[in-house]
Amino acid sequence: MTTDLTRQPAHVQLRALDRREISSRELLDLHLDRIDGSTVNAVITRDDDAARQAARTADERRARGENTGILDGLPLTIKDSFETAGLRTTSGADDLKDHIPKRDADAVARLRHQGAVIMGKTNTPAYCQDLHTDNALFGPTLNPHDPARTVGGSSGGPAAAVAAHLTPADLGSDLAGSLRLPAHNCGVYGLRPTHGLVPARGHIPRLPGWLTSSDMVTPGPLARHPRDLDLLLAALTAPSPSENTPWRVELPTPSKNVDQLRVAIWAEDPSCPVDHATARALAAVEQTLSRTGALVRRSTGPVHFGDSTRLFEQLLHATATATTGDEAAAEELAAARALGDDDASPRAAFLRHRTQTHRTWLRADEDRARLRQTWQQFFTEHDVLLTPAAPTPAIPAGSRSLVVDGTERSFFDQTGWANLTSHVGLPSLVIPVTTTEEGLPIGVQIIGPAYADRVLLAVAEELTPLLRAVASGASS
Repeated sequence: MTTDLTRQPAHVQLRALDRREISSRELLDLHLDRIDGSTVNAVITRDDDAARQAARTADERRARGENTGILDGLPLTIKDSFETAGLRTTSGADDLKDHIPKRDADAVARLRHQGAVIMGKTNTPAYCQDLHTDNALFGPTLNPHDPARTVGGSSGGPAAAVAAHLTPADLGSDLAGSLRLPAHNCGVYGLRPTHGLVPARGHIPRLPGWLTSSDMVTPGPLARHPRDLDLLLAALTAPSPSENTPWRVELPTPSKNVDQLRVAIWAEDPSCPVDHATARALAAVEQTLSRTGALVRRSTGPVHFGDSTRLFEQLLHATATATTGDEAAAEELAAARALGDDDASPRAAFLRHRTQTHRTWLRADEDRARLRQTWQQFFTEHDVLLTPAAPTPAIPAGSRSLVVDGTERSFFDQTGWANLTSHVGLPSLVIPVTTTEEGLPIGVQIIGPAYADRVLLAVAEELTPLLRAVASGASS
């Protein structure tokens, strides 16, 4: 059993630990052996000695019968954008190649407090700012399904590591689809939790030492099973002692089975077309849900896709300016003024958003609040909304273009569907559904109202075996 345990989901590995079928130290070494033999370049920094000591400590706790945490003794990897005490954290940037933090990011501290054994860091583009995972320090991370295809970004290292069975789960981050696009491309489960549930202090960017973070970046887990995401969500929403927090989070549990759900399907939109393979995958999910007895109907969505995207971009470019130096900020302001308010080019819009006044941002924030209200009203009539995860399966590695059924689209359309919820902070879950004839994964996105994170995970757990049965029947 132990030789195959690395291929099992996290909850199965934890059960084996609890039953004393394997020790944490043995389980760690199995994963380290897999990392040693991997060619996908997902895990880029390790400290095997510290990890083995943490595993030994977990084994000693278990031998004494101590119950210390949800993840006790489970080896995990962490995206290299999260600071890890005593373990190099670069966020893929050359100027941070020697950065060894003295303090864990808050999300990492929560995982450690629940007994997780941190065995390494996973790759990300420099400062998490690309939809490919590649950088000058460590090079590209390869897609385990096809090395000629991208893993996506910026949580590409985490998604590839989970898909390649190098780790049972990983801590990624999502600002502009950075967790959900790689989950889709690599065929794993990825949850962007309700914004604010998991603290982002210690995530780079912002710069090391900053106490604040972007008003949109959200740490979240990736794994190979929805139940594993539920375990990690429980760990990530339990404050560590150093936070000195008096409250505890108790997220709502599902009150309905899948066959009782009111499901909306937003399958297409001219602002972000999807290819035929993606449309077929979403239709298969729709048919599967309908066969359960769930009330399923097509929807045009609760918001206008283009307007939502424009607001997202305005807020995104604003939050990205926090650590810009004074000289660079002055140059951007001068460039924006030179282009003028009538210039409709993408660069002009980019510069206007980066140099907008506080008053302009406050009005945009009011628009965001109204958008949240619109979503909230939508979820009084629907339990969940299903959308494409991305317009196509993984594009060629390094490509700067996106082609949807022969038509050139914006490279950034890859995260268009994900970014419907990025600025309003709703829980959004990507689940793998099928693969193309070439073996490339295709996922769908499940969206719910604020704090319905566990509801989404329960839907995914019920839906997964039904989809597998359909796929098995189609192939036989």
